[in-house]
Amino acid sequence: MTQVTEHGGGVWSLRVPIPDNPLGHTLVHVLDTDRGPVLVDTGWDDPASWTELTGGLDALGLSVRDVHGVVITHHHPDHHGLSGRVREESGAWIAMHAADTAVVRRTREAEPGTWLDYLARKLAAVGAPEDHLAPLRAARTSGRTRTLPGLRSALPDREIVPGELLDLAGRRLRAVWTPGHTPGHVCLHLEEEHPAGLPGHGRLFSGDHLLPGISPHIGLYEDPDDATETDPLGDYLDSLERIGRLGVAEVLPAHQYAFADAAGRVRELLDHHEERLTGLLGLLATPLTPWQLAERMEWNRPWDRIPYGSRNIAVSEAEAHVRRLVKLGRAEAAAGTDPVAYIAV
Repeated sequence: MTQVTEHGGGVWSLRVPIPDNPLGHTLVHVLDTDRGPVLVDTGWDDPASWTELTGGLDALGLSVRDVHGVVITHHHPDHHGLSGRVREESGAWIAMHAADTAVVRRTREAEPGTWLDYLARKLAAVGAPEDHLAPLRAARTSGRTRTLPGLRSALPDREIVPGELLDLAGRRLRAVWTPGHTPGHVCLHLEEEHPAGLPGHGRLFSGDHLLPGISPHIGLYEDPDDATETDPLGDYLDSLERIGRLGVAEVLPAHQYAFADAAGRVRELLDHHEERLTGLLGLLATPLTPWQLAERMEWNRPWDRIPYGSRNIAVSEAEAHVRRLVKLGRAEAAAGTDPVAYIAV
């Protein structure tokens, strides 16, 4: 039976599993409104996940057909995956920030091989070795591209506008744009007194932006058609500070567990990234490509034990940190390097 947690004041969380993922599950939040229940995120599009989602609603005396709306913190498949199925069953609306809706639309409309071509070009440009590129090229030529997550994600039909209250009858839920983990990530500030009287200003559905024991992945925003040099890590750090100033009583994240000291956790994450940037400057005493930098960075296991797909995520995170250092004037591209290597200045 789905694990259901009551948070008080018409808010519950359901543990919806993520298949074959160390995170284990997504916490889908159920928010009672005067027009019926609204979900904050939905979980991964998988039969077992659907069973747990519907089982959790059943435990609350609800049916998925009762769901009035779906508010998505960001487009990743462990958050948005089941949105389309919920809408098919219930007729619920789906709301998402425009920047992440654009990602969903682009993914749905892209030719199946476009993403693999882009990824292969991008990884070659940051110094990935040929043995890492070969499987991508093989997948491209064999046509094994239709299984990528996100190809069938539902297109949202409502826009979450930063700073505005969502149209939820009887509730005050305000959107706070928190780019970094994705370009359109939002946190949702429930501007109501805490049901247990905890000191602070309401509660925050934080998605992946603020988690109690994990630093969320910050990589480059991926858009094959856009050459703009974004700064996701800079976006994330700015967004963190903005969340820290809200003074919320409790955070209801999409993974792990609810927690109270938002400002303290924000400080820990700001310090973590500052330490990481300082450490990378030490590594960049000699020119390194982003791939070489990723090989030398500290991860949760040695580089030779990091799985293939996770290496792509790791090198994207290395790129995001290098880009931040370049923007701060603390690193630069080394002249005459191809693939480009970076050095501290």
